[in-house]
Amino acid sequence: MLYRLKCAIAAAVVVGSPIAANAQDFYRMGTLEPGGTIYTITSGFAQAINRHVPDVEVQVNATGSAAQHMLSAAMGETDFFMMSTILYHHMTQGTAMYATVPDAPELAERLRGIFNFPVGAWHALVYADSGIESFDDIAGRTVFLGPPSGGATEFTRAIVEGATGFTAGEDFSVANMGFEAAQQGFQDRRIDVLIFPSLVPGAFVQQMALTNELRLISLEDADFDKPGVQAAMGVPGRTRELIDPALYGGNLVNDEPVLSVGAWIGVGVRTDLPDELVYAATAAFWDNIADLHAQGPAFGSITLDTALSAFNMPLHAGALRYYEEQGVEIPEIAREN
Repeated sequence: MLYRLKCAIAAAVVVGSPIAANAQDFYRMGTLEPGGTIYTITSGFAQAINRHVPDVEVQVNATGSAAQHMLSAAMGETDFFMMSTILYHHMTQGTAMYATVPDAPELAERLRGIFNFPVGAWHALVYADSGIESFDDIAGRTVFLGPPSGGATEFTRAIVEGATGFTAGEDFSVANMGFEAAQQGFQDRRIDVLIFPSLVPGAFVQQMALTNELRLISLEDADFDKPGVQAAMGVPGRTRELIDPALYGGNLVNDEPVLSVGAWIGVGVRTDLPDELVYAATAAFWDNIADLHAQGPAFGSITLDTALSAFNMPLHAGALRYYEEQGVEIPEIAREN
């Protein structure tokens, strides 16, 4: 699958290595489309660079999947990118979505990390009058698992199939589209179950709960003993999460905490970007983290103290220097060069 993506990326890339124009250096960042906390955080990183690093501009490409952006960066066609701990793991092993890329492990060596952040809890959202109260009720329904070809989508699929024993596309229909289109489809009631990761409280659920009675589907403790769920959770950066329904007000009809899953993802960079640039970019983001926190209370969980949580890749030398200066505890794997 990613062999085709690799060819498509090579044909579609317009901006590769940074070019100088009007006394500015231009760089490209790949991330997910608007409509969720991942975009807010990753684009916030780009905005911090644009505001606080002189003569540097980062242009955000908010199309495609994290798997595509990581491959594009490894090929030298994107500079900064939203990365995933599990995708990096698969790239180093040449497995899953990278199984058809023969040089995947070598490509992974061309990537370095800058910071990680919690993507939040997976929200499985339904209308309260839908008749769906558990994952067993999604049979025959239309479900959004995530954007096509995304690592988060594969994780969602594995959790849902592992918990229910259902097969996506056979026991329930899959809505193959991006986040924004899926949110609109849910509002139009063309999608029965909208599953997406979000920091808590998530803005989309808050907005929908103003005028609609909603329910979040909860996993059960016993689901985590099922082989499929255990396999999905047994990879880097996966967590169990509890969502407090009180954070969403009275129109969320759940009366008990919702058991869900979570993950750590992050922002990465091409290995060969200059150390001074990456140092300045890292400092611009963390020294001005209040700008991100101002986007909403959920973003307060993005802190320097957790910047290297669940880290499973080497840091770029420029980022490493910044964290050393700040006295951040650095895991051994992050020091590999």
